[in-house]
Amino acid sequence: MTTLQPPAAAEPRSAPPPAKRDRRSWTGWGFIGPFVAVFALVFLAPIAYSIYLSLYRNQLIGGNTFVGLDNYKAALQDDQFWESLGRVSLFLCVQVPIMLGIALLVALALDSGRLYGKSFFRIAIFLPYAVPAVVATLMWGFMYGTEYGLVGDINQAFDVTLPDPLSPDLVLASIGNIVTWEFVGYNMLIFYSALRVIPHSLYEAAEIDGAGQFRVITAIKLPAIRGALVIATIFSIIGSFQLFNEPNILRKLARNAITTDYTPNFYTYSLSFNGQQHNYSATVAIIMGLITMVIAYAVQLRGMRKGA
Repeated sequence: MTTLQPPAAAEPRSAPPPAKRDRRSWTGWGFIGPFVAVFALVFLAPIAYSIYLSLYRNQLIGGNTFVGLDNYKAALQDDQFWESLGRVSLFLCVQVPIMLGIALLVALALDSGRLYGKSFFRIAIFLPYAVPAVVATLMWGFMYGTEYGLVGDINQAFDVTLPDPLSPDLVLASIGNIVTWEFVGYNMLIFYSALRVIPHSLYEAAEIDGAGQFRVITAIKLPAIRGALVIATIFSIIGSFQLFNEPNILRKLARNAITTDYTPNFYTYSLSFNGQQHNYSATVAIIMGLITMVIAYAVQLRGMRKGA
């Protein structure tokens, strides 16, 4: 009669030698090293240099002198800076909701399955985003012209006098129209992509419950794409505070309507390249970066809280 022998206890695995552990720890850094180097070079280094410039002032006597926070105090008391910030804030509060609302309506229409030629409309609406901002601004600037453009041709053809889109009172709305035309397709694609990943089981349950299209939109689609709405809003806020190309290009067409301090980015550009005030320009840029970061972060927190 044979007796069963108890299984031999497994020998504890010996720890790898220190040299092998060191090689493993450096392997990860070898993969992320190129990214860290490029990130530090093109992102962290310019920020650090801008902060360094903002703490100095180039004076006639003494040259580049350390002044601490004096540049920041001057910027916070600068009426031109606050006027430009108020202008882009008004632009943000009016243009962004209109742009995102149009993009959302288009995305819902494409996702409904009731729109004929869906592929054509999707490409046609996204196509303006592929047009460079400089080309788009020049094209719209030509159409805005009252002497040689589309507005002028309409005035002559119908013997009417349409308001000048490039007048001081309307130029901000005209810029908003250009930006909306450019980025509706981009935001539409974000919303449409989020709508396409909603589980069909939710639609089937809503159909069984007898929910109509409006109820499906408010109870299923909009809550499901809340994250996409937050992302698009944050991107739009950042883009509004960075407004530069459109006013810079239209300035030559809209005489006496767009000044060198029309937007904060345009103001920093004018200070640096026209006024040679590199230190003060860096200060304004740092302040605008902080304001943009705080507002974008507040929107993100609010969107996440509502999502919870």
